Amino acid sequence: MLQELQVVVSSVLTLFLLMGVGFFFGKKGMLSNETLSQMSRILLYVVIPTKMIDSFQVERTSALDQELLTAFLTLIGLYGLYVLLSFLLFRRQPEERRGVLRFSAVYGNVSFMGIPLIQSVLGDQALMVAAMGMAIFNLFTWSHGIALIGGKSSASVKKVVLNPAAVGFVLALALFLLQLRLPGPVASSIGYLGSLNTPLAMVIVGGQMAHTGIAAAFRMRQLYATSAIKLLLLPFLTIAVLLPFRLDPLIFTALVILAACPTAGSTSLFCQSLGKDTSIAALQITLSTLLCIVTLPMTTLLAQLLRA
Repeated sequence: MLQELQVVVSSVLTLFLLMGVGFFFGKKGMLSNETLSQMSRILLYVVIPTKMIDSFQVERTSALDQELLTAFLTLIGLYGLYVLLSFLLFRRQPEERRGVLRFSAVYGNVSFMGIPLIQSVLGDQALMVAAMGMAIFNLFTWSHGIALIGGKSSASVKKVVLNPAAVGFVLALALFLLQLRLPGPVASSIGYLGSLNTPLAMVIVGGQMAHTGIAAAFRMRQLYATSAIKLLLLPFLTIAVLLPFRLDPLIFTALVILAACPTAGSTSLFCQSLGKDTSIAALQITLSTLLCIVTLPMTTLLAQLLRA
């Protein structure tokens, strides 16, 4: 429990320090909304796909193949369940806000919060499960997620198939299955671009927060409801669904951790890129990230105890 708490607290502090950089420059007028929109496009179209490719540049084994197939099928089923759940949420909220809150409630910060915690608790052997989680997350956010925030007209078959996350995932998986290693300079470039994922995303969120009011996050009841769904209901639902299948403890715990992550930073990034109001998204990210200091270690420990 102490180890998990230390990892989460350390991750959250790092997150907020990075957000602080964006917040400072936003307050000083050096990060305009137009600049933030341009940075968001770089993150969504370049950084995330390269991060995925870099994560899959590992040695292939039969055990890893089976692990990835199990994780893939389970994640597809879980996100399908989350999508169904989202349609039941926040029906009384205005349409513009409803989609953002639904997105915030079902899509978590799997890249920054999930991967470090999984690596610390479960070791490097679980990183591929985390990478698969990031891939499926991106596939769903670019289809269901983008429709929630931007409306059905924002989503299309073309975007689902040709969005940066889908292209990056297919390329990463092809390289992994064929065991093709990228040449040195290319691999280094891919690695450097992928490493921008966390700092760039958090600087953008911090800049967006500078154009809102942080104190407002603690005065909006719907944000507490959204956080409760994301940090408690979703992981407990995941546990209840997965327990009867008796999955490998490593996969089970990793998937519960991914479900328990706070609201994804991409919530505000999609709002920014689609020209929607980012204030609710930025405030929800802030509140859920603060609250996860308590909920995430507890959920992780519960998952480990149930599949010990």
